[in-house]
Amino acid sequence: MSILIVGTVAFDAIETPFGKTDKIVGGAATYISLAASFFSNKLRLVSVVGDDFPKDSIQMLKDHKVDTSGLQIKEGEKTFFSSGKYHNDMNSRDTVDTQLNVLENFDPILPEDFKDSEFLMLGNLVPSVQQKVLDQMTKRPKLIVLDT
Repeated sequence: MSILIVGTVAFDAIETPFGKTDKIVGGAATYISLAASFFSNKLRLVSVVGDDFPKDSIQMLKDHKVDTSGLQIKEGEKTFFSSGKYHNDMNSRDTVDTQLNVLENFDPILPEDFKDSEFLMLGNLVPSVQQKVLDQMTKRPKLIVLDT
């Protein structure tokens, strides 16, 4: 079962009533990939990061059998960053800061062997970027899941 995952690989800063982080690896595509790695060993990631993204975090994805050949690394640029504050009920959140950085001009380029993926998970991206992914598919996936 091949799963194509397109979305953010990012840095997050999170504050809750129980603790705070300053800069941790986050992003929808990161966590979709990690979760899916328990169900499939044919995971294909397409995203973009800056050269500030830790190589050991990319290796962690590879260790979970995620094919990162579709991960673009933009030299001299910074990775997408988001900061949020959660409240006592943990269902309410305020966005504190969003820095698009490399995501602002993200042009998803699918490696040739990703274009026939059986399943497609489109993370929270603008619809025009999601459409660019769909336009590159050579075979309609069995299931397309998207978040906009």
